[in-house]
Order: sequence, then C-alpha cells, then structure tokens
Amino acid sequence: MLDDDLPFSPPLDPVGTDEADPGLEPFPADPVPETSPIPFRLRLAPLPRARRQPARPVLPSSPALFPWLARRLAPGEATLWVGPRAAVEPILELLYAGNAVVRGRISLLEGANRFHPYRVGELGRAFGVDATRTLAGIRLARAFTAYQMVALVEGWAREVRRRPPTLLVGHDLPTLFADDEIPREERAALLRHIARTLGDLLHEARVPLLLTLAPGGLDRFPGLAEAGPRWCDVVTFARGPGTVRLRALRDDARLALVPRPAGQRGMEEFGGGSAEEVIAWDVPPRPTARRSRSG
Repeated sequence: MLDDDLPFSPPLDPVGTDEADPGLEPFPADPVPETSPIPFRLRLAPLPRARRQPARPVLPSSPALFPWLARRLAPGEATLWVGPRAAVEPILELLYAGNAVVRGRISLLEGANRFHPYRVGELGRAFGVDATRTLAGIRLARAFTAYQMVALVEGWAREVRRRPPTLLVGHDLPTLFADDEIPREERAALLRHIARTLGDLLHEARVPLLLTLAPGGLDRFPGLAEAGPRWCDVVTFARGPGTVRLRALRDDARLALVPRPAGQRGMEEFGGGSAEEVIAWDVPPRPTARRSRSG
C-alpha cells in the first residue's frame, strides 16, 4: 500500500529493470530507425520565447546539449520526449545529472520502474557533483498498478506545494495501463483523467513538465493531446550506430549526439549543407571502481 499523505519514496531507493543493465555508456550502438513519427496534432503554446523561460535554471550552460534541451522547457507547459527507451533514457539520466549541477530539484513520477540510481549518481560525479547529492535532488515516486499511478498523479499537486521542484518528470506514465485486466473503456477514462489532472497541475504549479513516451505512446495515452497540459515542444529521439538523434517539433531543430573524446574533430566541421547540428559528447562518465552509496 502507498501512504496517501507520503506518496513519494526516498530518492536513493534502487529500482530493478527487466532488461540487462547497459552500464554507464550513454550511446548504445545497435541501429534503430532514424526517424520517429512526430505527433503533429499536439498544439504548441504560441507564447513568445522570452516569456517561457523557467525562473530557475533547469540545466547548466555547458556542455552544449544542456542549453539545447533547456530551450524546450517552459514553466506551466509540458514538453514531450518520444522515442525508444534505449535512446531516451540515457539522455534523461544526463538531464538528472545536469540538474544537480545547478542545484535543482526534480519531482519524478516513474511509470516503468526503470530508475537507475547508481548510473545517475556516477553521471553526477562526471560533472563534479557528489553522487549522494545528485540523487538527493530527485524526489522519486513509482507505482506498480494503474490505480496507484492515478493516485500518485492526483497527489502530485500536494507534493509540489510541499516541496517546490525545478522540474517535473513523468516517465512512461501509460505503461501500467497496458494490463489486460483493465477494461479498455476504464483504461481510456483513467488516462483522460490523468491528462486533465496534469493540465490542472501545471496551471497551478507553473513549473516545467517533461513527459516521456515510447514510439506510438501518444496513441496509448487518450486525452493527452486534447485535454492535457499546454505544450511547449515535442522532441523525437532515434538511435543509430554510435549516435543519438533528436528533432524538435517547434522549430524543426535537429541534433546529433556523437560520443567523441575532448579535442577530437569531426567531419561536420567542414560543412556539407546538413541542417543537423552535431554535438560531440566530451564528458564521459569517470571510470571508478567505487559504487555510489545507496543511502
């Protein structure tokens, strides 16, 4: 049972996974399709960019990946990341570590039971932040049934009032609703209720919300596009050999992340007419034999 008054578990509690742990390598190399469908039916908020900047920095100004991501987060609005887990989750873990650099606080609602505290802690160390402090800045809540997820979303506003965060993150919220034991009509009604609740939450809290979904996940989340929160941007993710590609819907900005040692130069410096921005990732996790403390 979850305590209704204390729905959020301690941030250092490790969570299992149903897949092999890929370690700290942020860019797995096995190929996947380069493009993912963008849900164009989402209507993006038309507010001027100057009015949509978060009051507190969500991410540091370097490496260059962080400003690219931060430009797509806005208070009172939601940003959607869509893509395979192998592409989205490593970048999400980098975001957790980057938020620790600016001493931010993240309120994380985990729907897929895939939070890896040791990986996040080691990434924090790569940026010069103690692993314990990195994890202490993440307030984690996870559900194990669809009905628990509904209760946690409903309690999110209370949690945000009690501990105002820098960023709200909802990771794979519809996953638990795929259970065949939930009637289809009830499943759709519950997800529409969650979508409306998220919209009300952002109207009250005025902090950025980041939602992540697998490819096609919007079709499994009834009501999110029509009755959900106001939208800031949609970013699709795709993974190729040694590369992660991102594409933002609002301005069609395209980014390729290529792991490359500091100082090494790439062919993208010599032009070629591509509209894609290339960022060489030069802050790999520090090798260490010491594991992060789990509290």
